[in-house]
Amino acid sequence: MSPLVSIIMGSTSDLPVMEKACKLLDEMQVPFEVNALSAHRTPDAVEQFAKAAKGRGIRVIIAGAGMAAALPGVIAASTTLPVIGVPIKGMLDGLDAMLSIIQMPPGIPVATVGVNGAQNAAILAVEMLALSDDTLAQRLATYKENLKQKIEKANRDLAEVKYEYKTN
Repeated sequence: MSPLVSIIMGSTSDLPVMEKACKLLDEMQVPFEVNALSAHRTPDAVEQFAKAAKGRGIRVIIAGAGMAAALPGVIAASTTLPVIGVPIKGMLDGLDAMLSIIQMPPGIPVATVGVNGAQNAAILAVEMLALSDDTLAQRLATYKENLKQKIEKANRDLAEVKYEYKTN
């Protein structure tokens, strides 16, 4: 089994956030790999990874980083694959990381999800892959239908909660 998605994080301290992407891809049965690479501490390895990813069969890269958050942009600068950036909460509640990731120069786009939004990054990656994979598209549709059903059930449960002045 060869990975279609590569999940990269600046260090293993980012794993608690990025694990949500791993779990979603696993649930969707999408082969993926996970590695730690640092734009600042291992810049040559990041560039080598980015340049080789497409040739290895990777189709989407999810890159999580905090603080200066250069990793997604550095990867995007060396590949034509779509890169999804996950700003990781650290300093300034993750605002610094988010701004670093979304403020890319023209020609080097990085799709960006919310702070600590690794699960949404994985869903976005699955949506991209599902464009050319009907089986995966069906799994994604089922996943989203289940989200809808969870909310509908929550609303039915709320209807059962009684208060003296509650009107619904």
